[in-house]
Amino acid sequence: MSGIHDLIDSEVKGNDVVLFMKGTPQFPQCGFSGQVVQILDYLGVDYKGINVLADQEIRQGIKDYSNWPTIPQLYVKGQFVGGCDIVREMFQAGELQSHFEEQGIAVRGAA
Repeated sequence: MSGIHDLIDSEVKGNDVVLFMKGTPQFPQCGFSGQVVQILDYLGVDYKGINVLADQEIRQGIKDYSNWPTIPQLYVKGQFVGGCDIVREMFQAGELQSHFEEQGIAVRGAA
């Protein structure tokens, strides 16, 4: 499974913000993915959404890559941030906005 690991690693390290999700940013296929999309869209953050439903290898591979059992998974500058609950809690506390800014990522909804 190193091929899929290399593909995931390339996406995580090649994009500032990557969301591995069920569905697409335009059409999330689960509520948790939809919540993270809403937060990222609200903040005006540019990100790449990767639909794990389109490829079973990626769906399992991302769980192995992060050693995290659930999807969605958010990565910023190559680092795993968390899933829906963590992202939502960070957003509500203002920590997500700060994290993006510390990483040099423009945030529209920062206050």
